[in-house]
Amino acid sequence: MKKSIVALLIVLALVVLVSPGLVGRLAEESMDEQVNWAADQGGDLVVTSQHFDRGWFSSEGQHRVELRDGDWLEMLKSVGGGSDSDDVPVLLINTRLDHGLIPFSSLARDEGSLTPGLGSAVSTLALEFPDGETIDLPGKIYSKIGLSGNLASHYALEAGTHTSGDSDISWSDSELRVEMGAASHEVTYNGTFGPLAVNDDGGSMMLESLTLVGYSKPTDIGLNVGDFAMEMESMSFGTNGVTTGGIDSMAMDVTSKLDGDKVAATLAMNMAFTSIAGMGESSLAYQGSFTGIDANALLGLQRTLQAASGAPEPEMLFPMVEDDMQSLLAAGLDIKFDQLDLTLPMGAVRSTMHLAVSPEDAASFEWTSLLLNTAGTLDVSITEPLVDMMLAMNPEAGAIVAMGYLKKNGDVYEMAAELKKGLLTVNGAPIPIPLGGF
Repeated sequence: MKKSIVALLIVLALVVLVSPGLVGRLAEESMDEQVNWAADQGGDLVVTSQHFDRGWFSSEGQHRVELRDGDWLEMLKSVGGGSDSDDVPVLLINTRLDHGLIPFSSLARDEGSLTPGLGSAVSTLALEFPDGETIDLPGKIYSKIGLSGNLASHYALEAGTHTSGDSDISWSDSELRVEMGAASHEVTYNGTFGPLAVNDDGGSMMLESLTLVGYSKPTDIGLNVGDFAMEMESMSFGTNGVTTGGIDSMAMDVTSKLDGDKVAATLAMNMAFTSIAGMGESSLAYQGSFTGIDANALLGLQRTLQAASGAPEPEMLFPMVEDDMQSLLAAGLDIKFDQLDLTLPMGAVRSTMHLAVSPEDAASFEWTSLLLNTAGTLDVSITEPLVDMMLAMNPEAGAIVAMGYLKKNGDVYEMAAELKKGLLTVNGAPIPIPLGGF
């Protein structure tokens, strides 16, 4: 009996005293692997490990996250008035990692835990500008690395305010939770943000709340599929205390899956816009699905778009993606919009659409053959007051009604269009399509 107790004490001593140093390297490698994998999925991010000072019970390190050429960088430059890429700051992530099968050293900080694992970490964020100035960002990221290398992170932001010159920002308690599998790289996340208020030199932005829920997993061919849902309550913009626009509410739901070598996706969105200057409220709603999309062709198009991101003009982009587009369309696909509605104060536009592209030999693909292999329908209904307003603003649009493309039916105007074997008909009247234009 005493021998068993001694043996147990020795094992416990090894776990407490010896394992932290041995496990520290595993924890460091696991964290680097997960961070780098996440950056690879971002496409436009470069993550570098600046240093990692490894101790026996705890270690400290820093990662730098930079934007390289791509859509995100172009967007930031445009928001900043066309600033040079050298003006974009770098995100610094400073991390303290408490390691050991039982991380006793983590008890000295917030959200410390004795839960067995490879490590427990806390990270702080900062922005580093090209001139060397560093600004600390609010909130902390608490992470736990399980025995299998799974990573669970929790970004916690406590309510606060920040003032700089004529600008001030205030925010409420917010959080984001992310879990990532070490081997599968499957990711689940959920977050809640807001209220958030920003005032800058007479301009203002107010966000009531934002909720995110999602799941993503990589497939064998390299595409990520999963689910994403977002709900937002009231985002408004103003100038000198007067609301100039905004969104009353928005809900979005997207799902995607891989079935063999085909991708299927569904999407739905509902948006309600703020009433401005007595014009009344408006809304947008759509529900659609995409099925039969060739996964390898879609992946090729995705990679080409990433490589070509930042192309200055759309006409320069098409030659880069034309081959991938042909491969995608030659494999066939099916697109449905069961609802595509726009509601305005003076009326509404309601429509449904269905396009089906039949597969064909990619080697003999021609844009003219695409037209012949596509079948589709489009049904549109527009309320009479909206058509009257359109005709008042542009009398030449009356030709659409005169030619029968919009037919009045009670208090709405309707259009029923059909495309089949290269022949387009609108409300039963055939419309020639100049195939040579393709």
